[in-house]
Amino acid sequence: MLLSFVIPVYNEQDSLKQLTDEIIANCAPHNYEIIFIDDGSQDHSFAIMEELACQDPNIKVVKFRRNFGKAAALQYGFNLAQGEIVFTLDADLQDNPKEIPKFLDKIAEGWDLVSGWKQKRNDPWHKVLPSRFFNFVTARAFHLKLKDFNCGFKAYRKEVVKELSLYGEMHRYIPALAHSLGYKITEIPVEHRKRIYGHSKYGMERYLRGFFDLLTVKMVTQYAKSPLYLFGRVGLIATLIGTIIAIYLTVLKIFYNQPLSNRPLLFLAITLILGGLQFVSLGLISELIVNRSVPLRPLPVSVEKTVNIQKKEELDLESS
Repeated sequence: MLLSFVIPVYNEQDSLKQLTDEIIANCAPHNYEIIFIDDGSQDHSFAIMEELACQDPNIKVVKFRRNFGKAAALQYGFNLAQGEIVFTLDADLQDNPKEIPKFLDKIAEGWDLVSGWKQKRNDPWHKVLPSRFFNFVTARAFHLKLKDFNCGFKAYRKEVVKELSLYGEMHRYIPALAHSLGYKITEIPVEHRKRIYGHSKYGMERYLRGFFDLLTVKMVTQYAKSPLYLFGRVGLIATLIGTIIAIYLTVLKIFYNQPLSNRPLLFLAITLILGGLQFVSLGLISELIVNRSVPLRPLPVSVEKTVNIQKKEELDLESS
């Protein structure tokens, strides 16, 4: 069985040789290929990877012209991967390749994607706390019981990575994307080592980008083919609240003769009703656009297997 390792690299020159040796040591008895994606490194990472590739024909190196981000690097690596099982891990040595057999055991149980869970993180608190909040929100947004979406150490069946389409910060939502396609997802605790070389490439701005990508993934996975379910729901709630306020004000005017021109509730009711109707209209227009671009076609599905089923008449004919 061929194992593919897709490893995005950005300024990790000091860890590459050790990482390669550890991966190879934990691959036996399987064949392997290691795909390094140099995401615009400015140190000697590419030169070291070239040297490793010259020494081992199972190592491939791709160099981006500039830094495009982890999602783009993973997507390119997934397109190149030929292995039946595809691993992703970070190049900073915090992911320990000795966990590889544990991932393979879980895949053998029938899971399609096995995600690592950094049960004990060796990171500073200002990275751990936001990450825990992110995992909490993401797990509930997608109804997926994972404790660590951020862990880069994952194992996939080949068919999973070939169906994914990543951009932006969507690499953080790979389990959610795979789950929406019907694949079976689980996670296992993995060792998270302390960073020895270099420093983290991510700042606080990644959480803002991650929030927008969360909305994007939520929209793509649940409402792409039925946007009215999203906009219509918001519109109906707003319209209902506005109508209730309007009825309340009408009662005050008719039965208690109270003036309404100076009441902020009146303007709130008008805003909610008009805004709600606009949301419903936006949902209907979105439905027209979606159905016009894909007229009367079935929704794309993730196919596990295809079986030829003969008609009953043909079976009867053969039996006779």
